Amino acid sequence: MKEAILYLEDGTSFIGRTLGTPGETAGEVVFNTAMTGYQEILTDPSYAGQIVVMTYPLIGNYGVNAEDAESNGVHVKGFVVKEFCRRHSNFRADQSLIDYLDQHHIIAMEGIDTRKLTRHLRQRGAMKGLISTDDFNPESLAGKIARVPAMAGSDWVKEVTAKEKYVWPADASFGAPGYRVAALDCGIKFNILRILSRLGCEVHVFPARSTYEQIMAVQPAGLFLSNGPGDPAALDYVIKTVRQFIGTLPIFGICLGHQILGLALGGQTYKMKFGHHGANHPVQDMRDSRIGITSQNHGFCVDLETLPKDEVELMALNLNDRTVEGISHRKFPLYSVQHHPEAAPGPHDAQYLFREFIAMMKQHKNHSQP
Repeated sequence: MKEAILYLEDGTSFIGRTLGTPGETAGEVVFNTAMTGYQEILTDPSYAGQIVVMTYPLIGNYGVNAEDAESNGVHVKGFVVKEFCRRHSNFRADQSLIDYLDQHHIIAMEGIDTRKLTRHLRQRGAMKGLISTDDFNPESLAGKIARVPAMAGSDWVKEVTAKEKYVWPADASFGAPGYRVAALDCGIKFNILRILSRLGCEVHVFPARSTYEQIMAVQPAGLFLSNGPGDPAALDYVIKTVRQFIGTLPIFGICLGHQILGLALGGQTYKMKFGHHGANHPVQDMRDSRIGITSQNHGFCVDLETLPKDEVELMALNLNDRTVEGISHRKFPLYSVQHHPEAAPGPHDAQYLFREFIAMMKQHKNHSQP
């Protein structure tokens, strides 16, 4: 074990220790309130550019396994916990969390008061931070943090999007593929693809810079806009492409995809103080007043007041802080949600939204036929 420091851009510091990979790493420091699901969090591309702090005090007790990964790698810049579990126990486990982090060269830190750190981030807001096992000089660390780009204005999608198009086949047990879906990959999670596959969809996953013409060449029945990291307002190339699809195909967006759709419809987004990162956020579906507990991971939000009220309506609302959790269009077949109905980790309360997407494609297809 090596002594380590977490230094925040406001000058606050926390001393702890690392268990494996030494060195330095920097990013936006955010906290996650989930008690489980740490492997899904680590492999979620939406966390690119961020150092994640887990509020639950003991992390790693059930190890990790290949089946629970949400992408092909670990995307967090750093990982901070109160205490790592030294002896995991689970029949599905392939290896320990500590070994998994070392395998992916992630600087992980333990031994600090994560509740104090969480309280500080709630009061002051998410901010840049740096973990180091080599440099403990405040002036030096402050200079390094100053050179780290802020999350606002940063395009992290280019770091996580697919390098080339690929196809995620429909589940063979479903029978013949029901619909061909084009997914714009801004950092898509595997569980989104798993769910669409189980519902009979053949998903063609496109890199974020794909054009309208390239996507339409596969003749999709619908367009899916994925989750992802960074500032949605920095993704002008994605927004431009999505705007061309409005009124052409059914569209379903999740998280960053929701924000991109809001921008494509003429709205604006804003940076939240500390965002929503956890697995227990209550969301109300305004269409039927149904309340579901949802998984969340975002630091930006759609500003409903900037959207054209005669075209776009509020579909879902966060019951903790009354922020926008979903929008739909009054005329065109499209909707999006800020939370993660695919879970992984988290509750499955909102997975009905995927079936609604299937129904929307079916209805659009029937109306389009002569």
